[in-house]
Parts: sequence; structure tokens; C-alpha cells
Amino acid sequence: MGFISSHRELGFIEKDVKNYITREVRNIFEEDDAKEFGKYLVRMKEKNPNIFFELNLEADHCIKHALWADARSRAAFDYFGDVVSFDTTYNTNRYNFILGSFVVVNHHGQSTLLGCALMKNEDIQSFKWLFECWLRCMGGKAPKGILIDQYALIQRAIELCLPTTVHRWCIWHVMKKIPSKLNGYKGHNEIEQEMSHVVWNLYKKEAFDRNWIDFLRKYGLGGNKWLSELYEDRHIWIPVYLDHHFWTGMRSTQRRESMHSFFNKFITWNSSLRQFVKQYDNCLASRERIRCCRFSHRDTVRNKISNRGIVSVCIYP
Repeated sequence: MGFISSHRELGFIEKDVKNYITREVRNIFEEDDAKEFGKYLVRMKEKNPNIFFELNLEADHCIKHALWADARSRAAFDYFGDVVSFDTTYNTNRYNFILGSFVVVNHHGQSTLLGCALMKNEDIQSFKWLFECWLRCMGGKAPKGILIDQYALIQRAIELCLPTTVHRWCIWHVMKKIPSKLNGYKGHNEIEQEMSHVVWNLYKKEAFDRNWIDFLRKYGLGGNKWLSELYEDRHIWIPVYLDHHFWTGMRSTQRRESMHSFFNKFITWNSSLRQFVKQYDNCLASRERIRCCRFSHRDTVRNKISNRGIVSVCIYP
């Protein structure tokens, strides 16, 4: 039988025991929370059969992946689902889930949420599960275009699961990397301005290719790996290669900022999964009521104006 030879070793053992207990308690809470999360989704679907959800559980019954969309979101896809923006940059709650959100632009130019997913990991299998599940959610109808960040795993999953969908990198996400990628070059501010000009201000592919090569030569950037890779992938982020497709005015995922603001209203670091999905549903319902009241008021104003023989105008953006 071994003996503890010092208080330092005792402290180390006590720390290990505390960490072990903390992990076990957390696992128990997470498992119970996952059960409550699933029960809440089942109750939602009992109230409205058009609600969709799928869960993928770990061996310990904790959630590995989850996706859900309410009836309003599924209906919105039928009308506005030609182009979708997908974002995974929002971190959620105490379990460090990755939140994936699908967003479209409606006929009023407003961001509309089409559903959300929770993922434990950002790997190819997780993204494949997500897109396959979301495709089932939307009745097997793939969007014509999808806007994503410059992320190889998401891109590959889309190629496998949505082969007919044109995918586009968020140009803002690419361009914001310029300072960090080219900061070591002399005159990097001038380089950034020149690159922006080449990217944005050309309307023919041949002109872009020619000006890009001239840009690299001018600043001695021919050996820059990052720029070489960007040029190889120019067909999925340069406007002149993509703008012949219909994108509902979207070139970047910056609309996610409004979604992040929306999520911040009901997610805190201590939010349980059940609290998260319940508040999510409440906020969507509240947002829809506000939108309906706004448009009802606008129609009332329009009718009054029309009755007075004045041409009606839209008073809301």
C-alpha cells in the first residue's frame, strides 16, 4: 500500500477528486437537460405538427447534434428560400455548443430565421448531419445559393449534401483578413486599398484576372500562398464570378450581426438547453407579432391615404 509523502501530493489528489466530481455533476446535469430539451420539442410538435426537429445523442444520452425549425420558418423557406445565409460564429451556453443558424431575406428586406442547430463539434460528419437534416426539414428542396464563411469543412459538407446549390464565401470575411495576412509587407495599407479596388470594381472576368496578376507583380506578392489560394478559389468569392446568380442582394454574412443581437436577448452563459429553446420560441413569436402589427399599421395608413386620392407610399423600410 502506498503512502502520501507530502501535503503537495494530497492537494493534487484533492484537486483531481474535485475536478472529477465537477465533471460528473456536469454530465448528470447535461444528460437531464438534454432529456428536458427533447421533451420540450416533443410538446411543441404535439401542439403544431409542422414543427420539425431531430436529435442525435451521445452514448451517455447527452446531445451531440440537434436541429429544429418552427412552422413559420418552414413556411418562410417556401417563399424566400432561394438564397440562404449559414452562420456558426455564435457560441451558446454552459455546454459550449456551436450554434448554426439559417437566415434568408424576406420581401421586406428583413432577416428571417429558418431554423437553428446545436453541435458539439465542428467536423465534417457534424456538418454533413446538419445539412442532410436541414434538407429533410425543408422537404428535400435545396436552396439555389448559400452564403458561408471561408471554412473548408462547411464548404465540403455543402458540396456533398447540396451538390446543386451554388455556395459563396462571405466577401467581408475574406477581406477583413487582409491586414493580418499582408501586414508584413511594405506599404500594406496601399496594398489593401489596391486589392479592394481589384476585387470590387471590375465587371468582366478577364479584366479581373488581368488586374489581379498586375496587382501581384506590382507589389511582389506572386509568392504569397494566401493570395494564391484565394485566386484559385476566386469563383466562390469574387463578385464578377458570382453576380450572374440571384443572391437577394447578399454578398456577405454580416446580417448575422442582427441575428446575434436577436440571440443575445434570450441566451446567457447559464442558459440550459430547455431554457434556450423555450426562449428562442418565445422570441420568434414576439418578433412575428411585432412584424404583423407593423405591417397592419402600414396597410391602415395606406388605405387612409388611398381613400384621400393620394398615391400610397411605403412608410417602413
